[in-house]
Amino acid sequence: MSDSHRSVTIERLEKGRYVARNERGAELPFGAAGSDEFTPTELLLVAIAGCTGADVDYITAKRAEPVSFVVTGEGDKIRDDEGNRMVNLRVTFTVEFPEGEDGDAARAVLPDAMIKSHDRLCTVSRTIEHGTTIESVIG
Repeated sequence: MSDSHRSVTIERLEKGRYVARNERGAELPFGAAGSDEFTPTELLLVAIAGCTGADVDYITAKRAEPVSFVVTGEGDKIRDDEGNRMVNLRVTFTVEFPEGEDGDAARAVLPDAMIKSHDRLCTVSRTIEHGTTIESVIG
């Protein structure tokens, strides 16, 4: 496999409950709607907010460590003639930097960091916005 290849496996634990595993051995339980775990739709929001959040964090933290750093991913799940899907996706940053020159520098670069993540850096949001085919096969 190439360095660009990514892979996760999903194993059924019981009806409506699953565990995802990555190639490094990390595990993430999730479930269908009605379970206590994250749903796949919520994990999509986690992926969008997490990818963008990480990009912005790396850029701004070079200037100052944040006092608080919260990223919210949200959207509306709809069902229409095209099937189930998410619309009105939004990533909201609620970030506070310390007072002083370093905090000012981090605050100043925050809007540009968000744009860079959206327009170029975040693989997740870039993939969603550009679209790509998904092939389903029997292994």
